[in-house]
Amino acid sequence: MKPDEIVGIVLAGGRSSRIGGDDKCLQPLGGKPMLAYVLARLRLQVSDIVISPNSDRLAGFGAPVIVDNVSGFQGPLAGVEAPLTWIAANRSWCFFGRHSSRRHAVHPVNLVCRLAVPPGTMAVARSETGLHPVVALWPVTMAADLKEALAGDLHKVSWWAEMLGAADVFFPPSEIGGQQADPFFNINRKEDLVTAEGLLKREPEPS
Repeated sequence: MKPDEIVGIVLAGGRSSRIGGDDKCLQPLGGKPMLAYVLARLRLQVSDIVISPNSDRLAGFGAPVIVDNVSGFQGPLAGVEAPLTWIAANRSWCFFGRHSSRRHAVHPVNLVCRLAVPPGTMAVARSETGLHPVVALWPVTMAADLKEALAGDLHKVSWWAEMLGAADVFFPPSEIGGQQADPFFNINRKEDLVTAEGLLKREPEPS
């Protein structure tokens, strides 16, 4: 599987209620929105990127914004379905992941290529903290089946991945300035943002 066959989908929806109700991906981290870190890292690994939002505030990041085809907050599976349908005519595979907490650990530089092995297999990331079903590689041929599943009230990405027998790929802890961190550390609360700021300060600047 070649990188030019893969489109990245960044899931940037959700209510963000635990972090104050504002768009979580726009929270500042190291002086930039968290979303900017994800896009910068992901652009090195895929041919194109689309953003799946919960609002229209994410225009201006240099990527198409594709809103859900179903109304209301229907969860990340709905956030995958709309862009998956949008890209199905032109690509074979898509990678999707939630918006980042920091530039290094959440989107490792080898994330997409590791999920693409073995070729032709739907794959989901796993770390020591468990399975991360919203960090995965899917064939876009499943777009129609996904639309049907959503109509049947299936909304959990983990259920869908299990139904289709997705393989899981293990990612070890990342080391940042002598400190280990989960490679898919997620920011849900203000205190998580403080932790991410500390980790970012430990990370060496790219040479």
